[in-house]
Amino acid sequence: MKKIGVFILMFIALNSFAQEKLSLEQCYVLAEGNYPIAKQKTLLATQNELDLEVIKTGKLPKIDFQAQATYQSDVIELPFSSPTSTISPPNKDQYQATVSVNQLIYDGGLIDASLAEKSASLKTQQKQVEVNLYQLKEQVNQFYFSILLLQEKNALLLAKKTQLESTLKEVKASIKFGVLLPNSDSVLEAELLKIDQQLMEVDLNKTSLMTTLSMLIGIPVSPNITLENPEISTKLNNEIERPELALFQLQKEKLDASEQLIDKKNAPKLSGFATGGYGNPGLNMLDNSFQPYYIAGIKLSWNVFDWNSTKKQRQSLQVNKEIIDSEQEVFELNTAMEMTQQQSEINKISAFIASDEEIISLRKKILDTSRSQLKNGVITSSAYVTELTNLFEAENNLSTHRIQLQFAKANYNVTKGGPLTPEGRTER
Repeated sequence: MKKIGVFILMFIALNSFAQEKLSLEQCYVLAEGNYPIAKQKTLLATQNELDLEVIKTGKLPKIDFQAQATYQSDVIELPFSSPTSTISPPNKDQYQATVSVNQLIYDGGLIDASLAEKSASLKTQQKQVEVNLYQLKEQVNQFYFSILLLQEKNALLLAKKTQLESTLKEVKASIKFGVLLPNSDSVLEAELLKIDQQLMEVDLNKTSLMTTLSMLIGIPVSPNITLENPEISTKLNNEIERPELALFQLQKEKLDASEQLIDKKNAPKLSGFATGGYGNPGLNMLDNSFQPYYIAGIKLSWNVFDWNSTKKQRQSLQVNKEIIDSEQEVFELNTAMEMTQQQSEINKISAFIASDEEIISLRKKILDTSRSQLKNGVITSSAYVTELTNLFEAENNLSTHRIQLQFAKANYNVTKGGPLTPEGRTER
């Protein structure tokens, strides 16, 4: 089901590109699918299937063929001779060809334990791949919101340019009718040229970041594409849902499976065997002729005493578990501290936004007064441009803080972990 969901999101993403729009969630999905390490999950599954098939062959009969020809310097002879005896000593040259079949009857659960240990190892390796892919979200956030900042700055510059052009027309009309001095429009024209330079710089920086983002998500992205400004919700608490926690648990489960495998290695094993052969001599060493023969039986093996090797291996695994627990504690502590810092950042930016809105309201009133004064020749064009720039800076600060707030929330959600919905909201 998870793979189907990924394919659906990728289809939606490709359809969005045709509409020149791109969302944060689409970037997450595309980056995860494009990153080379993502292939390892399938490769690991294929490798595991092969390993399991190899282990399962332990339950199948083993067939061996062996042939040999020997010559020995001495053979067994009777210590006495009798005229009536027909027994002749074996030949010094001997020949044997055998086919042996061994069938495992009972292995104490060794093969099943080996299969369980190999499956636990696969889950751990695949989860490690997921952890590595999860780190991509931080890179996606960095590029996505950097581009979004430039996108919003570009929109503000265009709005400022439109307002300046409108004011410039009014100033030129006032110059024509003698209300303003002849050079009153020069300051506005110079400011328009400056805005064009800023627009060019924003465009170049955006193109550069778009190129890098395109490499990360694996799909060509047009510089003219519009990034959707996400509305990200967060639940500020210290509950961590990162994939690393599942990885720690799987690592301990793998150690449990390894412990079971160690115990099974010392369990008694019962097998049956049969050997058929043809040679000179056969089983009758006193018959110097080629004869067929066979041997059949059962064999029991049991490692009764291993010099505490099993005990020491279990102790080593227990130490490994304690190491994993320690690593998990470090991870949870560092993550909790990072989340606390990010919560403070979110609160700080939220406070900035509230004051930004008040500043903009005041700046708009000031600019309206300045524009009226400029029309009537009360102030110079430079004074008007100063107030317009002040309003632009205030609006730019508000836009920047709003994007920084979403950026901080996105980073907080990545640090905290948990599934994301297509709308980019963290589910709780």
